Amino acid sequence: MRILAFSDLHLNAAAAANLVAQSNDVDLVLAAGDFCNARHGLREALGLLDHMTGRVVAVPGNCESEAELASLVPPNWTVLHGASTQIDGLSICGLGYGVPETPFGSWSCDLSEEAADQMLSPIAHADIVVTHSPPKGIADRTSTGLSVGSRAIRDALARLQPKLAVCGHVHDCWGEEGMIGNTPVYNLGPSGRIFEVVL
Repeated sequence: MRILAFSDLHLNAAAAANLVAQSNDVDLVLAAGDFCNARHGLREALGLLDHMTGRVVAVPGNCESEAELASLVPPNWTVLHGASTQIDGLSICGLGYGVPETPFGSWSCDLSEEAADQMLSPIAHADIVVTHSPPKGIADRTSTGLSVGSRAIRDALARLQPKLAVCGHVHDCWGEEGMIGNTPVYNLGPSGRIFEVVL
């Protein structure tokens, strides 16, 4: 399966146009959250992706809530937050929000590590994992060198060992990657990246 994955669009119209163009050549799009800015502009952000007509699996970032995202996406989108879906034999698990809690204030949609554990622990199998936050220690360092990734996500990836894990959230690490066991982990950014996943 040919997959386009991206994160952190943040209402970037030029990036959205590029993603829509790339989506014409793939089987599936994975969107790792933060479409808008600080809970503002979600409808406009999704409007930029209107012509993305194939299947899209998305998680909410910390800039939009699960309910906000689910209420506005078109029918070809599936929103995951502590849940899984099956597409062409692939099991895709998703968890959104900032994990652990961010310092950004009341607008930010965040989860504690304990809450993330509770949402991820029932998932027994995943071929692909899409999270907004990166796992602790991989593509998760801010410009000051602080590691802000999630221990709960790292533990889930170590347990599930999916074929692919994608995330976003930490802008300073867009384009970075690492491994957890046999699982490649990519922090995406809004330019998008194409993967080939064997069914």
